[in-house]
Amino acid sequence: MLATSSIAKRTPLCGAILVCVINPLPALALECAQEKAVYVDMDDAYELRFEPMGSDSPVSNRFKLTVRNTAIVAEGIVMRTEDNLRADGRIMFECPEGDVTGADLKACTVWQGMVYASDLKGHIRTLPAEGESAADRLFLPALGPSIQKSSLWGEGKATVAPWDVLSLKGCNQ
Repeated sequence: MLATSSIAKRTPLCGAILVCVINPLPALALECAQEKAVYVDMDDAYELRFEPMGSDSPVSNRFKLTVRNTAIVAEGIVMRTEDNLRADGRIMFECPEGDVTGADLKACTVWQGMVYASDLKGHIRTLPAEGESAADRLFLPALGPSIQKSSLWGEGKATVAPWDVLSLKGCNQ
């Protein structure tokens, strides 16, 4: 440690590099707002990309889920519960346009459940709202099994089930 200190004193650049190595830069989540966050599953087979809402709506977050090496793009939304303590998410694929019935929505819903956010230490919280720092990880319980039972699954579509945990990959600019 003494040798390191004398090197850092001699050249400011070495000191700055040393500080970054010992104390890494803040996580990407601190630099990225939730509405610009991009997540991937651990096999890098799925990408979940948040998009800004741009208007007042009961929907708090919007995203697209893509399946690698396919043309599949599913639409996702998140709606907050009245107490703002939970984030109820849905992923839909090839939903009809215009007036739709509950049966229509049920048929095109690939996954529905609570969306949980986590930091790198595993502390669970609700999904950040737009304008807040992006979560390091997302947990969508039973995402993989739900996709396997949906219209998104099959020949020419998804053939690999994603993990239920998605990690922050980057940030849309």
